[in-house]
Amino acid sequence: MTANDVMAKIKDEGIRVIDLRFVDLPGLWQHFTVSAKEFSADIFEEGIGFDGSSIRGFQQIQESDMLLFPDPSTAFIDPFAAETTLCLICNIKDPITGESYTRDPRHIAQKAEAYLKSTGIGDTAYFGPEPEFFIFDDIRFGQTYNEGYYHIDAGEGFWNAGRAENPDAAGNSRNLGYKPRYKEGYFPVPPMDSHQDLRTEMLLTLEQIGVDIEVHHHEVGTAGQAEIDMRFDSLVSMGDKLMKYKYAVKNVARRHGKTVTLMPKPIFQDNGSGMHVHQSVWKDGRNQFFEAGTYGDLSDTALHYIGGVLKHAPALLALTNPTTNSYRRLVPGYEAPINLIYSMRNRSAAVRIPVYSSSEKAKRIETRFPDPTCNGYMAFSALLMAGLDGVQNKITPPGPLDKDLYDLPPEDKAQIDSTPADLAEALDALEKDHEFLLKGDVFTKDVVETWLSYKRENEIDAIRLRPHPWEFALYFDI
Repeated sequence: MTANDVMAKIKDEGIRVIDLRFVDLPGLWQHFTVSAKEFSADIFEEGIGFDGSSIRGFQQIQESDMLLFPDPSTAFIDPFAAETTLCLICNIKDPITGESYTRDPRHIAQKAEAYLKSTGIGDTAYFGPEPEFFIFDDIRFGQTYNEGYYHIDAGEGFWNAGRAENPDAAGNSRNLGYKPRYKEGYFPVPPMDSHQDLRTEMLLTLEQIGVDIEVHHHEVGTAGQAEIDMRFDSLVSMGDKLMKYKYAVKNVARRHGKTVTLMPKPIFQDNGSGMHVHQSVWKDGRNQFFEAGTYGDLSDTALHYIGGVLKHAPALLALTNPTTNSYRRLVPGYEAPINLIYSMRNRSAAVRIPVYSSSEKAKRIETRFPDPTCNGYMAFSALLMAGLDGVQNKITPPGPLDKDLYDLPPEDKAQIDSTPADLAEALDALEKDHEFLLKGDVFTKDVVETWLSYKRENEIDAIRLRPHPWEFALYFDI
């Protein structure tokens, strides 16, 4: 869709408001809405101003003015707005220099795509994320000087197996059962899977706004853990689709009096929510990851790409697993991919080679450690840059290892590197290892430094300085 197409759509369909959207550095969609009477074709060329100092990770107050430039190819109708609203995803530019804003995550993704082409390794990188999330009925949390707590409830939660609910015609409370047990929520049909229809509505809503979906299902966790998988797409387009995805699943749930979280580990002692990312690199219509007859039918390009991802994994996790909560998921025993190794079928490896199909078009790698709290534009770009660095430097990955990595003897486990233990460790790794991100000016030094300082000051310190409720159970009477 061109700018002229957008203007014609506004006129022909009587659209009265246009919503302009962009993403902040941590990865949350921001927006403001313009009357159709004030929206002209000039905005596509000249931009529209906003205050960059009020956006997380952006400008200082003394240099706050920024410009949004709508991308006409991203136009879609908001399925949740009461008034018909046309949404446009925007790029950001500096009003003084006229140059694209280096901290704009979408611009980082655009530069990553351009860098791939400049290397000659490929012309298109495809990404297929599999976000997981929880659907809750109630969430409360707070922290004051003398109190800190969170409370989660969900009709599906196994902790509600004995709760009085569902009153009958006489007003007598009863419980109808069918609560998924901890770590046993994978694939049961209704009534155990009580969110079948809700997920289907999410799927249809996503398709309505241009996000192609392959499958949805209940995930392993109790309390409504879900997975809805997107069909693969190119880097920038998939970054856009991940933003639409998060927006849609949250708002469909809210429409039904429920709430969605993409936190990796909201439930103690149950599986967390990841976002496995399938990747492949293509050139001139051919999959550069495919070579028949090798281990997993992987080409040398694919192996070296894996080598780059595994070598830079500790630094990558600062971007693909960017929250303190991310590392509560990355622990043994919950199908978490903490081992920096690759394998053809083993899901405890950081990189898996799917073998559902032997065809060239289906050949891909699956990076299993990312989670859905990441900024997709930045996470996908970082994965691509790490993989390309592996190809350029012919980095041989450790492995493959097809054993159950959780059951290896201690002496064998000691030979396998693991994911960072926490966000602080991942940030330290990124601080030491980020030159691969700077190639082609994809990530700038300023972006890396801003990310490090933002995460340390606003998240690491914020958690570190607050007493934890369980500390009182451990230490109050000491």
